[in-house]
Amino acid sequence: MSKDGPTKDGAETARMRLDKWLWAARFYKTRSLATREVKTGRLRINGTHVKKPSAAIVVGDVLTFAKAERVFVVRVLALSDQRGPAIVAQGLYEDLSPAPESAKTAQEKNRHARREAGSGRPTKADRRALDRFLSQKE
Repeated sequence: MSKDGPTKDGAETARMRLDKWLWAARFYKTRSLATREVKTGRLRINGTHVKKPSAAIVVGDVLTFAKAERVFVVRVLALSDQRGPAIVAQGLYEDLSPAPESAKTAQEKNRHARREAGSGRPTKADRRALDRFLSQKE
């Protein structure tokens, strides 16, 4: 019998804390980091925002969260109390996330954020040249 007991139809369902599963599935390096991220309220279980790290998840739940400028959508396939190797951790979930952008597309997006060389703050020599120019006008 599981911690939560039988369901209405008599079958038992295994449940697990959300923060513990995120840690075991290697999405976060420490359990406290997983807890902090859940408390922000930006994580969803089956489309519902969750703010409590103790929220229970079951096999089949779909988790949606953002991490490192990427949106993860994962379906829980198995529960594990222990953090194992990466290969074992990848077996705990199915990745339903949209394909990440290619590096070329990301560079094109950031192209507009770049500045021309020398277009930033003037150097000391540039400031002196500007002072000379402005003092000639007077």
